[in-house]
Amino acid sequence: MQPEAYTQMAEAERAHWWFVGRRRLLEAVITALALPPAARILEVGSGTGGNFPLLQRFGAVTAIELNETARAMATARTGLPVQSGALPDALGLGDQKFDLICLFDVLEHVGPDAASLQALRAHLAPGGRLILTVPAYRALFGPHDKALHHFRRYERAALAALLGQTGYAIHYLTFFNCLLLPLALMARLADRLLPREAPLGERTPAAPLNAVLTAIFSAEAGPLSRGRRLPFGLSLLAVAVAAG
Repeated sequence: MQPEAYTQMAEAERAHWWFVGRRRLLEAVITALALPPAARILEVGSGTGGNFPLLQRFGAVTAIELNETARAMATARTGLPVQSGALPDALGLGDQKFDLICLFDVLEHVGPDAASLQALRAHLAPGGRLILTVPAYRALFGPHDKALHHFRRYERAALAALLGQTGYAIHYLTFFNCLLLPLALMARLADRLLPREAPLGERTPAAPLNAVLTAIFSAEAGPLSRGRRLPFGLSLLAVAVAAG
């Protein structure tokens, strides 16, 4: 990505309904985990730092990001130093262990996803949890995904199998972004039929519409906080522990 793309990403993380809503859902799920006091938290692929304020409410955050521009922006925005590193073989964590490892819409950007999950498992503390989000439904792969440099989207069963094959036991696996799925399907269809410079949904909508979409998306936080599993949605969320 070009440096200006990270400036746009930082603004989107601040205000766009998808990022705001996802943080509210993640807050609900992480709260329900009842992490230990002063939990050790790792975010891999931290981008421009939009999740740091949320994660710091639950413990001490270590962040890893491959891109130098994104690292600099994250530190400038939040004051949290961000380490250079990459999945699967260049995390640079030594023997550090964490109570929570976060992988928020990162795994789809990595070619060797199985090796990446195995590498992260080695850094889970006893009783530690991995929480990850990925885009759902392979059939939806299209211009939107190509613009975001995705390798893939995931089916629920395939993600469950991948976690099992890489040494995890699943605590919780659900779809999310359920209520807005019909709108997303229409946007994806429009992207395929009417190619454009930027896929629909990339820019933050006008404030009134953005507020409505944020409220609709955020409404899913309640069911997720109670451990309910949504039957469909544009994304998948998994919480897993090291098996055995």
